[in-house]
Amino acid sequence: MPATYRCKATQPRMLVMENANFDMKTRRAERSRTRIFGTIRYFNQATQGRVIDLSETGMALELHGPFHAAGGSRVRIESEELGILEGTVKWCRGSRVGVQFNLNSNALAQVSSYFRFFHQEVKPVLTR
Repeated sequence: MPATYRCKATQPRMLVMENANFDMKTRRAERSRTRIFGTIRYFNQATQGRVIDLSETGMALELHGPFHAAGGSRVRIESEELGILEGTVKWCRGSRVGVQFNLNSNALAQVSSYFRFFHQEVKPVLTR
């Protein structure tokens, strides 16, 4: 059984906004499930992980090793499919971390290009 790692954060937060009609919290962008592997870097730390969901504004990663970055830390994500993206840690829960992209024209173009040319909706592997 693989080792379980925890991400350390000072204040876990979700990317949410208020919906004035119903006082409900909703996400800003639609998420899509992915199977992208990459590396997240914070100063001299580098940890392998898998992008479990991706949107135009951010991603959630499941980490395969220890990672110590607090909410608000600036990180860099590198993958073959997406290239190099920079963002800010928004939350950490267990071995998962949420990153909001620094929305410069390059990041938005890279994510849009991935959705246009490479993305296929992930379906469950196991069937009953």
